[in-house]
Amino acid sequence: MIRVAVADDQPLVRAGFGTLVAYAADLELVGDAANGEQAVALAVDVAPDVLLMDIRMPLLDGIEATRRITADPRCETVKVIILTTFDLDEYVYGALRAGASGFLLKDCTPEDLVAAIRVVAGGDALLAPSVTRRLIERFADSGPAARTDPTQLGLLTDREREVMGLVARGLSNAEIAERIHVSHATAKTHVGRILTKLAARDRAQLVMIAYETGLVTPGS
Repeated sequence: MIRVAVADDQPLVRAGFGTLVAYAADLELVGDAANGEQAVALAVDVAPDVLLMDIRMPLLDGIEATRRITADPRCETVKVIILTTFDLDEYVYGALRAGASGFLLKDCTPEDLVAAIRVVAGGDALLAPSVTRRLIERFADSGPAARTDPTQLGLLTDREREVMGLVARGLSNAEIAERIHVSHATAKTHVGRILTKLAARDRAQLVMIAYETGLVTPGS
């Protein structure tokens, strides 16, 4: 059972997401929050597997709430999905920096919401690869200066650097396997080794490292 929590300042949105979660046989709603401070407290108290996080909330916005959650050892297993409106939200790069594990557009279908929760809970792929590529390429070059030491890429083999570049472009394990002509299991193994070598929380953090070290650049 995947334990899910929702953080959004709009009661109808919280109720709607909660209803969708409740109808899925393998999902369980374990709490909700109306602002960022409540979201942090909820993550600490309940430790959901996945927390759906709105960005624009009172008291504490979703980015700062995400940053506090991912930095707290008590929330080590909590994965955050940022709820965003692509045409309006210029904070996505900051959300990735804060440790978000994926993105979800608020106009997504109920089926996409449930699938996204399952994907992120499983840690197998970055959400919505096509959307992720657009978001990253739009905002990465406007983010702060690189903070990640590029020498850490020396820990990776040439093949692992190639795979990491494909992860950063939003490709799933299946797409990576097809691109480099290996099995799905082999592609997944490569990604797992990269995560371990770079001590990365998840695939979203690999994206940040790839851009901040210059392994890939927006639009490349």
